[in-house]
Amino acid sequence: MEDTMTVGKYLILEKKNLAKNTYSLLIDCPEAAARAVAGQFVHIKVDGFTLRRPISICEIGERTIRIVFDVRGDGTEAMTRLNQGDMIDMIAPLGNGFTLLEPEQEVVVIGGGIGVPPMLETAKHYLHPTAILGFRTASAAILEEDFAACGADVITCTDDGSKGLHGFVTDALQSHLTQHKPALICACGPKPMLQGIVALAKQNGIPCEVSLEERMACGVGACLVCACKTVKNGEEFSAHVCKDGPVFKAEEVVL
Repeated sequence: MEDTMTVGKYLILEKKNLAKNTYSLLIDCPEAAARAVAGQFVHIKVDGFTLRRPISICEIGERTIRIVFDVRGDGTEAMTRLNQGDMIDMIAPLGNGFTLLEPEQEVVVIGGGIGVPPMLETAKHYLHPTAILGFRTASAAILEEDFAACGADVITCTDDGSKGLHGFVTDALQSHLTQHKPALICACGPKPMLQGIVALAKQNGIPCEVSLEERMACGVGACLVCACKTVKNGEEFSAHVCKDGPVFKAEEVVL
């Protein structure tokens, strides 16, 4: 992995405030962009903080990587003070991404909250994917137009019913699976959400991959902060979300 990542300071080309505490940064980093794949992440060094912050890659351009992040603590709050024209200290790309099938295949991508951004680049690979996006409330909804622009059939769900379907992404997925059998389901979000999605995929005999959200320290597998349990050939193993993931086959991870 070390051979495929770059470390340096890169120019921020654009900054957007997508929702109350959600921000988008477009970063000029051609070397990293050339190596990045859907589902990977970057590791950001924030001035004044020892540990880097892992942020999922939202989009990959010819020269650029776009990241979208929520303010979750002091570190990410400090990141909001970065602006267009500033330099950002970043290691990229890191981790393993989603399996990408032939573009004409029927695939469902599912994101919950800040698990929505990493699903956009995956959706862009397909000609007509279905994107199921879940948010707490209408004011937290992000990237719906971006998914639609890449040809996705977008289904928005909100916990309080203030936008789209009133309910969880699992409700929308269950309804979708009554009429469709996709070749693959890809998902990122909170563990309870992923547990429900994996159960539905298993019931319907559909391959499923999940991207785990875990706290990280080193980002390259040298520490144990992001350890998770995986299963292979009936035996449990300890894996690192940063190095072995963040994307895992559903049947190989213990949620």
